[in-house]
Amino acid sequence: MSFKILANDIIWLNGRIATMDQDLNSEYGLLENHAMVTRNNLIVAIVPEAKLDMVNGKVVDLERRLVTPGLIDCHTHLVFGGNRAAEWEQRMKGVSYETISQQGGGINSTVRATRTLNEDDLYHVSQPRLEALIREGVTTIEMKSGYGLDFDSEQKQLFVAKRLAQSYPVTVSSTLLSAHTVPSEYKGKADEYIDLICNEIMPTLWEKGLFEAVDVFCESVGFSLEQSQKLFLTAQKLGIPVKGHVEQLSNLGGSELVASFKGLSVDHIEYLDLKGIQALKQSGTVAVLLPGAFYFLRETKLPPIELLREHQIPMAVSTDFNPGTSPFASLRMVMNMAAVLFRLTPEEIWAGVTCHAARALGREESHGQLKVGYQADFIVWNAADPVEMIYEQGSQMLYMRVYQGSISHHNL
Repeated sequence: MSFKILANDIIWLNGRIATMDQDLNSEYGLLENHAMVTRNNLIVAIVPEAKLDMVNGKVVDLERRLVTPGLIDCHTHLVFGGNRAAEWEQRMKGVSYETISQQGGGINSTVRATRTLNEDDLYHVSQPRLEALIREGVTTIEMKSGYGLDFDSEQKQLFVAKRLAQSYPVTVSSTLLSAHTVPSEYKGKADEYIDLICNEIMPTLWEKGLFEAVDVFCESVGFSLEQSQKLFLTAQKLGIPVKGHVEQLSNLGGSELVASFKGLSVDHIEYLDLKGIQALKQSGTVAVLLPGAFYFLRETKLPPIELLREHQIPMAVSTDFNPGTSPFASLRMVMNMAAVLFRLTPEEIWAGVTCHAARALGREESHGQLKVGYQADFIVWNAADPVEMIYEQGSQMLYMRVYQGSISHHNL
């Protein structure tokens, strides 16, 4: 073997490696009787065990356990203040969302709670949510702003996301979602609020390096196509990638708009049509499915899964963790929902939380697969087959979590 193992390399031996490598002609990119070698934070070799020279390196025997890439939760609103449990209880008793909103509830109640908390308090309430996802095997996560809706509060949310990334063994991809809804002080003045984002919030926070992409809620109850386009044009001038909450409640053509800017992803997309799918195909944009929100809102309009398959659009799956429509800090549970509610196959779901989720974050060249040159983020499971983590819920199946080549969790 031409590859030379160095003294500080780690040899991960005797595992069933589900690489999720799209170039391998096997389900889940599964490799039997192979060893993976990591050096510092990278994978440097995956080779047949029979050809391995183990004179050097540290050996970790995985005892035939399953190895997968670390899970990627590519759409969350994890940093926010308060919760909306009381509102949800009202809805379960038959009170309409309109009535709750008139009473000061809905998204603006989360905005008020988020604005009220100082940065330290917002950090502390966000920690348990992130810890829950980490314990399940998440190694990369996206976190959006969008519950501040003014300069200081949006900045505060992004500061907290950065602190979480510095405090935990996890990669955080931050997204600016100031165009989440119109804040109460701009009621009836949505165009002025978009101007505030374009002229002040976006360029200043981008210059500070606090986010990686810009998002917008393009919907009849959010922002129009014209307003969304203005936001994207400003982002384009600054060199910022874009993505969109689109086609969740109606079809405004938001997916086509995102695709025209070669956006990273379109998310929700229950009302996506063939024209939008064709635009995604041309742009290479990822379709992000959010079954948690579909479940929690008791929606009935399914995303066009068959058309997405037919046109080979990469489908990611994510929690959409947020206080109003998907309060689920469990990617594994959402993977189960993707199977039961959306009829995705287990292999599609695993691609959706690894390689396709990485692509939705612009990290497809470094994350989401186990292959040479990729970051050494992976999970060792007390399981033999990938379907087990989708099928069985509530049990702790994670045996070992490895982040950037180092063991961060080890459940004996």
